[in-house]
Amino acid sequence: MAKAEGKAPCIELGYLEECAAWKLESRFFPCKVGGKPAWLDLFDVPSKIPCGKCDKQCIFLCQVYAPYEELDSCFHRTVFIFICRDPSCCKYNENKNLVVYRCQLNRRNKFFMFEPPVEEEKWQPDISPELCKTCCVCGAKSGSHCGKCKVAYYCSKEHQVIDWKLGHKERCSSGTVHKDEERGERKGVMLPQFEIVIEPEEELPDDLRTEEERVQEFERMVQEGKAGTLQDDISVELQKVTSPEDRQFSKFTSRIKRNPDQVLRYNRGGVPLWISTHHIPNEEDIPHCEYCGTQRQFEFQILPQMLNYLGLDSTEDSVDWGTLAVYTCSQSCDEGPAYKQEFLWKQDIIS
Repeated sequence: MAKAEGKAPCIELGYLEECAAWKLESRFFPCKVGGKPAWLDLFDVPSKIPCGKCDKQCIFLCQVYAPYEELDSCFHRTVFIFICRDPSCCKYNENKNLVVYRCQLNRRNKFFMFEPPVEEEKWQPDISPELCKTCCVCGAKSGSHCGKCKVAYYCSKEHQVIDWKLGHKERCSSGTVHKDEERGERKGVMLPQFEIVIEPEEELPDDLRTEEERVQEFERMVQEGKAGTLQDDISVELQKVTSPEDRQFSKFTSRIKRNPDQVLRYNRGGVPLWISTHHIPNEEDIPHCEYCGTQRQFEFQILPQMLNYLGLDSTEDSVDWGTLAVYTCSQSCDEGPAYKQEFLWKQDIIS
């Protein structure tokens, strides 16, 4: 997914598709939404992924597998996003309820085969349970387990209580606890799981200009005094989108409607497609990498269409966003922990 050096950035789009759960395990280096994270480094898994508002454990939102071809240390590279499900933590144009991590590995590493994986269910079963015990509720590194069955692992007392309410208490008491079952999804806590399928964005033919481009041309003609009777004949629809805010929203919707099912736009080193003219970050708003000091760059954005698949926008008081723009270390440095925290800018729609 990374652009080749010396070439213009190629925008790639992500679409959600249902697929077999085994295809979304770590061994296949997936791009995915929902379920538990498919960790890359299988040992140094984060144990605490706290919401910046309530300090409770965030749940997994999505991950993007995005290796850098030009860096040996980034032969395998994944960016993970986590979110707090509590709607009261989701504040307008604030990012404190979201957490981003970047993880990367050399081709030769202690977790995965040197050769590419074979897409078969029985090929090299996932080795993560042997390397790191993870919470059966959220997938974070566990710090404790059920004292009775010793099969279910938890990252916190909070998630142990949740799991008991979801039926573990009955299974444990009846002696029907199975390891595979405890590794399964916890509906009501985890988000629905989908594969993110990546495809390049097709270039728009020259004769199919966007509404945004037509507005810009009309405004230029007015400024140059060349609009003539066009000002009298211009459509009502065009007049509605001549304010800066409306122009930006028109630009966003015009670009999105070419591929209305897209949920992700990947454009490393490019510029996000903002939904509004308000709350757009300046360079100083994006903190430098806390591990190497290098400036961060835009890598990809999550669109509001993803909410439709996850059931997070079903009520007025729910988790929401206009766009989530992810910024990562421009050098994709190797300093610091295996899972390095990166930065996300949340822009909401003006109501």
